Amino acid sequence: MFAIIFQSLLNCFQLISNYKPRNRPLFFLVSNETILYNRMVLKIPANLHSHLSLKFVKHLKLGDLLCARQLFDKITEPSLKLWTILITAYTKQNHPEEALHIYSKLRNATDKPDQFALLAAVKACAKLGDIETAKKIHDDVLECGFSSNLVLGNAIIDMYGKCKCYDGARGVFDYMEIKDVISWTSMCSCYVNCGLAKEAIDVVRKMGLNGVRPNMMTVSSLLPACAHLKLVNFGREVHGYVLRNGMEGNVFVSSALVDVYATCLRIKQAELVFYGMQQQDIVAWNVLISGYFTNGECDKGLQMFSRMRREGFILNYDTWNAVIVGCMQSGRTQQSLDLARQMQQSGFRPNRITITGILQACTHSENLQGGKEIHGYLFRNQLVDDKTASTALVFMYAKCGYLELSHKVFSTMLQKDTIAWNTIIMANSMHGKGVMALSLFSDMIKSGFRPNSVSFTSVLCGCNHSRLVDDGLTIFNSMTEDYGIEPGTEHFSALVDILSRAGRLEDAYKFILQMPIKPSASAWGALLAACRTYKNVDLGRIAANQLFQLEPQNPGNYSMFYNILVAAKLYEEASEARKLMRDRGIRKVPGQSWIMVNNKMYTFVVGDKNNVQIDEIVRFLKEMGEKIRLAGYIPDTDFVLQDLDKEEKEDRLCNHSERLAIAFGILNLKGKSSIRVFKNLRICGDCHSAIKFMTKIIGVKIVVRDSFRFHHFSNGLCSCGDFW
Repeated sequence: MFAIIFQSLLNCFQLISNYKPRNRPLFFLVSNETILYNRMVLKIPANLHSHLSLKFVKHLKLGDLLCARQLFDKITEPSLKLWTILITAYTKQNHPEEALHIYSKLRNATDKPDQFALLAAVKACAKLGDIETAKKIHDDVLECGFSSNLVLGNAIIDMYGKCKCYDGARGVFDYMEIKDVISWTSMCSCYVNCGLAKEAIDVVRKMGLNGVRPNMMTVSSLLPACAHLKLVNFGREVHGYVLRNGMEGNVFVSSALVDVYATCLRIKQAELVFYGMQQQDIVAWNVLISGYFTNGECDKGLQMFSRMRREGFILNYDTWNAVIVGCMQSGRTQQSLDLARQMQQSGFRPNRITITGILQACTHSENLQGGKEIHGYLFRNQLVDDKTASTALVFMYAKCGYLELSHKVFSTMLQKDTIAWNTIIMANSMHGKGVMALSLFSDMIKSGFRPNSVSFTSVLCGCNHSRLVDDGLTIFNSMTEDYGIEPGTEHFSALVDILSRAGRLEDAYKFILQMPIKPSASAWGALLAACRTYKNVDLGRIAANQLFQLEPQNPGNYSMFYNILVAAKLYEEASEARKLMRDRGIRKVPGQSWIMVNNKMYTFVVGDKNNVQIDEIVRFLKEMGEKIRLAGYIPDTDFVLQDLDKEEKEDRLCNHSERLAIAFGILNLKGKSSIRVFKNLRICGDCHSAIKFMTKIIGVKIVVRDSFRFHHFSNGLCSCGDFW
């Protein structure tokens, strides 16, 4: 489809040979009229003979904004041109808030600003990115009778794009009777900036069909949409057009091509474009470095970074963030933190992207120590008020098993948005705190925040882990009835999970059949998992057959179905399921558990013998096994699927990875009152029972996060209430 779309583009594209922008804009497009105006306003106005006015303009030319402002304030009745010059100067020197404050004073001084003053205000607002101010300035433009002004219309589209308000931009764009190349390209850039890549491509397609000649800025705006959608073939077609029309010499176009190939993991093609550039700008370097890390070539990314430093490139935030976050995502946590320190020594304070990126990596790897270091940095540098960083902290602590710290961070946030509320709701859902998730959802609405699709996903996940069936049904129905949100795949799957976990398997199955969209693998997977819990072989067969078609290479589905059949003693059918798995070349994912002790990660698999303390671990588990039996523990050998005698099965249970990790953690407590273990698969039911008894005997809190949720074991009980 995209090939057809782009063919229509190719028929309309023509080279604009003399287009050589001096500085790389970030989706900021200017017309010839705007360029002429910018030059004009910095000249001394011909009709100004005031000594103060002359000195005012002179100071602005020298870049002395403070003295210029002092002189301006002494002018009794400044002209519209002087007001406009001052607004433009503040915007260009990165003070858009003050520029808009001056514009506000201008509005109080005159009833009708001219198009140039309005244009200056629009540019200032575009730089600030404040949607409320943008709407007010747009109203001023309409009130002053400039609704048909092409230059202003283009600038307003760009302003809305910078404010990430595509509806506002689209409204202006659709109203314009005359559209030029800047109008269309600005709309494309707006969609890209708002993350609507498909819409951006569609705009450029319509641009070609309307006979408007795209320029090189159009191409460099279109390519990020290709990268976002990972349309490597479409990107190649654009690349072909670039080569045929001699655009490869444009550094912005070439850098965007490097981005497309690097994002699509075509690193060799990215290198060819990069090394074929006559002059590589820092954007191209940064994109290629990020591409190396994304492609798993961490060493190449670091070599490229070192080369930049050797050759004297002036690094920017994007460069530092690429290597810091790249190293963290590659598992090189310490190197990432060392680079963050080097960044500070080079005069760069880690910004929101740096901090958020490292926190996300710490979250992914459950690196609590790294997350705490970032939290400390935020405190030391008075950055705890940053919403994005604080929200990332909330999720990091929750994912690392410290829900209480998540709540502390959330409660200290001075400003909360929908994302922050969604995060704390999901955090409680992950930890099986369904009632608290519901309470937070209610508090969110009472605080004036309108829940979005993610909000409902988060709270429904809390309901499915806490047997809150009626609450889940009520919330699901309220999506369309009260908020006009159409449920998506994740919402339907969550409701299937709620019904299935509560044992209402027939209701769950009927709900799947009545869904208005095609049931997803997660919906059938929820039903299959519940069939194992409730030993329903018939529905298990139906769910398994659907999953074998939807996810033919997912080993978990085969293993789950095999376990259902073995538990029902249907050994012949179970053998057929295992044979099907072998015939398709699918291997079962081995279970493993890991634990952080003294800032070092230790990993265990079933029957692991590699740990240096393995003899102590085995001895501890044997002694603990005797104690928990006396306390009432009865081994559930149904969780050992091999054909072994009872004693051998009980020994196998003691060698499960989560039990080995827990034993290692207890042996290395060193005064701590709790341990946290992580597992890649669902926790074994027998281990779940054994751990409850262990906490009652030892008096230690044990937190286990499996592939489904967190389990908080304490005093012989689990937070899940034996419902997971």
